[in-house]
Amino acid sequence: MTLLIDTHLLLWAAGQPQKLSRPARRLLDDPDERLWFSAVSLWEVAIKHALAREDFRVEPNRLRRGLLDNGWRELTISSEHAVATLDLPPLHKDPFDRMLLAQARVEGLSLVTSDELVARYPGNVRKV
Repeated sequence: MTLLIDTHLLLWAAGQPQKLSRPARRLLDDPDERLWFSAVSLWEVAIKHALAREDFRVEPNRLRRGLLDNGWRELTISSEHAVATLDLPPLHKDPFDRMLLAQARVEGLSLVTSDELVARYPGNVRKV
């Protein structure tokens, strides 16, 4: 399966693996899974890191390099992704999460999240 991992799961996998649920750890460690991260997640990390948010202490360049060095694939943001956010129901107002949802839909990926609200969206969303 091809999975797009949301921002918090990326942060936990990279720096606080003890926060990952057991199902999340199994999924991320499964060699048969193709793991993707989005440029939108790195954008979110960069913004919140610059604001000195406690939960975004990781340095964005280091996070990106670590993901790439460990075989993760990077998904860029396209205008098609931006327009696809219009098709999402108004369940959630977070623009980063909405873009991740749109990207997953457009690219045929399953979005993996720990966020209850994001998990309510129809389609290929997996809560772990």
